[in-house]
Amino acid sequence: MSLSLRAILLATACLAPTLLPAAADAQVRPRAPERAAPAPGGEVIQGIDIRGNQRIEADTVRSYMLLQPGDRFDADRLDRSLKSLFATGLFRDVQLRREGSRVVVEVQENPIVNRVAFEGNRKISDDVLRNEVQMRSRAVFTPQAVQADRQRVQELYARRGRFSAVVEPKIIQLDQNRVDVVYEIQEGEVALVARINFVGNREYGDTKLKEIVATKEQAWYRILSSSDQFDPERLSFDRELLRRFYLRNGYADVQVTNATAELAPDRSGFFVTYAIDEGPRYRVGKVEVVSNIRNLEAAGLQRLVDIDTGDWYDGDSVERVAQAVQDAANLRGFPFVDVQPRIQRNRDERRVDLTFEVNESPRVYVERIDINGNTRTQDRVIRREFRLSEGDAFNAAQIRRSRQRIRDLGYFADVQVSSAPGTAPDRAILTTQVTERATGEVSIGGGYSTDAGALADLGLRERNLLGTGIDARINGTLAERRSQLDFSITDPYFLDRNLAAGVDIFFIQRNLLNIASYRERRAGFTLRAGYAFNDRLRQSWAYTLVNREVYDIATGASRFITEQRGETLLSQIGQTLTYDFRDSIIDPRRGGVARLGTDFAGLGGDVAYLRLRLDGTYYIPLESYLGDPDWYLSVSGSVGYLENIFGKNERIIDRFFLGGENLRGFRIAGAGPRDLTTRDSLGGKFLWTQSTELRYPLPLPAELGLIGRAFVDVGSLSQLNASSPSLAGVRFADDSAPRVGAGIGVSWRSPFGLINVDLAQAVVKKSYDETQVFRFGFGTRF
Repeated sequence: MSLSLRAILLATACLAPTLLPAAADAQVRPRAPERAAPAPGGEVIQGIDIRGNQRIEADTVRSYMLLQPGDRFDADRLDRSLKSLFATGLFRDVQLRREGSRVVVEVQENPIVNRVAFEGNRKISDDVLRNEVQMRSRAVFTPQAVQADRQRVQELYARRGRFSAVVEPKIIQLDQNRVDVVYEIQEGEVALVARINFVGNREYGDTKLKEIVATKEQAWYRILSSSDQFDPERLSFDRELLRRFYLRNGYADVQVTNATAELAPDRSGFFVTYAIDEGPRYRVGKVEVVSNIRNLEAAGLQRLVDIDTGDWYDGDSVERVAQAVQDAANLRGFPFVDVQPRIQRNRDERRVDLTFEVNESPRVYVERIDINGNTRTQDRVIRREFRLSEGDAFNAAQIRRSRQRIRDLGYFADVQVSSAPGTAPDRAILTTQVTERATGEVSIGGGYSTDAGALADLGLRERNLLGTGIDARINGTLAERRSQLDFSITDPYFLDRNLAAGVDIFFIQRNLLNIASYRERRAGFTLRAGYAFNDRLRQSWAYTLVNREVYDIATGASRFITEQRGETLLSQIGQTLTYDFRDSIIDPRRGGVARLGTDFAGLGGDVAYLRLRLDGTYYIPLESYLGDPDWYLSVSGSVGYLENIFGKNERIIDRFFLGGENLRGFRIAGAGPRDLTTRDSLGGKFLWTQSTELRYPLPLPAELGLIGRAFVDVGSLSQLNASSPSLAGVRFADDSAPRVGAGIGVSWRSPFGLINVDLAQAVVKKSYDETQVFRFGFGTRF
């Protein structure tokens, strides 16, 4: 009885199915292993036979299995072996079965990809698409990989605003179990933003808020802009722009609760909606600075606070003052400082009290500075712009300054500096992420300017030669009244030291017949060297050797000019001391720059003089008053003096001239000493100018790149040196009274170059001065 039961149980176990197929992701559902008779000699596997493999070795297939010869048959392990083989992605179909004491594995290998191609793509190149997909030539083909790549290509088109793009993969079967994968693409049209709506805004209308957000509604004049293309990431940026706009204008409780985009049924455009909870508007109450650091007096920091009681609350001003207080503390020898603005609201009175609390922050030092993204620019070019090094105290002010210096290089489209914890609690790692931009220029241009007339321009420039930071340039300009050929090369860190060195070789020819009845040409070179004392103060030296010639003097020209005919050799050494505290070299909005220059000629050559020049510009932002950073004032001035020495005769070619660029409303050299008989401008030895210019945005879309200007220019040129023998018998005028010009202008940073148009009126002038109402400058490069 017991023996029969045992036999029945043994037979049942041997005949039971050993595997249930469960590979849901397989292209072809695997079949269950066929039943087999009990293996002779017990349940031990005697061998594993691999069939159907062409490229893949049999031992490789066996290595993926969980059962090996010598193991006992196990239904669960056999099932997991089947799944393991499918998971490799190498096989289109796998079958397992038992034949006696052996396991037979029959496989159908996935094809090999012969090539990957794209058809129908015009807006995105093959190279960009090929970098996006994972499928490669000679890779193993799987349907799952192709579908994943299809989704990646579709998402790439969506990021570029083409949400209606259709991507269909086509598989072309080839011999030897190979396939071509071709993605057929219908790119569709860009889905633009059809309309922007705002919900909850009471104090500001939709028109004003549309100016604030970066997303714009589609319009014909945005053909060269992408701001009207829908970008999901831009919505988050817009929410922050709206929030900061309201904070700048006193709405301390503002919340931009939502930003949604709805795609039109035909997928041709988006309707964007921003939901805003403005809250009440607050004025500033009490403002104070509290220092919790020993030996750091709050009274010395209070003067940095430019927020007064009664002002409308301005979130940007609060941040700026907190940063200014922290920077001042750092400069006073307290590197570990944290300034937190505490805001106490009184909602009943709609007033906020501000307390800038200065606390000691944890002592953290820079462990390492990493640089990423510089595929072309050498690391040392970036590192030398850092104002701190490994081992220095972590100083937020110096990090910001370093980031600005790297941006000012002009080599990168984007620069980000972030910090992360180091290997110890008091260590931090700085990571600089840069995005390279093109620094080489091949320019062929043409245009017109009031000064030079019609012009043609051809140039080649590389601002970051071989990634070393060296600026090399060769340029030629041919114009009606000025032609020039010059070569220049500058190494900003010569021999990896704090020394900028360079050389200029030039040939210049000018037509001054309509100004002073002569032409001039110059040919020579300049050797330059400069060094920085600190971030703001630097000095440069230059030696110039140039041959000058005054020729083609018009008949009836002033006697003073006639006697200038001929060649002279100028040997000059000069220096310029510059103090620069602008917030940006490229696009300054606050701060200023001052320069003191001296030139000494007489180290050989035919002329000897001492020339002094002082000039500067100061920028005054008006954002805190007008709520727009594009409103600002620039106040500039200059003074120059020329004195001949060593008994050498003075030359008109060395003198100052007034009018045109330095005094709008007057022609070039239109103001100052003049021969009253011939109307020739004679130049002067003492020059001063002053200009006040207001820059403001025009009531036009910002992406057009138009900036308005209103200006008042004042200047004077005098000291002709009446005792000069060349002026004997010449009836001339030399009046030091100031001249004044005022007007308005427009600057357009167009895709074809910078265009300046000025309309100016000579408000204060002399009867012999020559004026100019319209001034136009145009240049283009392509």
